[in-house]
Amino acid sequence: MATLTVRLPNDKHERLKILAKNKGISLNRLMDELATTAIAENDAYTRFQLRAARGSAKEGLKIMDKLDNSEQ
Repeated sequence: MATLTVRLPNDKHERLKILAKNKGISLNRLMDELATTAIAENDAYTRFQLRAARGSAKEGLKIMDKLDNSEQ
């Protein structure tokens, strides 16, 4: 397991400690959860970009129109 040192403004550090305490977890665990969320969001964005590059805007709009019509 690696160690990471992060420099934060004191007020942000205090708020993160409060958030961790409110969640009932350690500050280390909170940072691990936040890092996991950031990585997952980036992975989803990357997958979306790759699929969008292979797709067709015309076909995408056609599917969205179909969805809009199904809700009415």
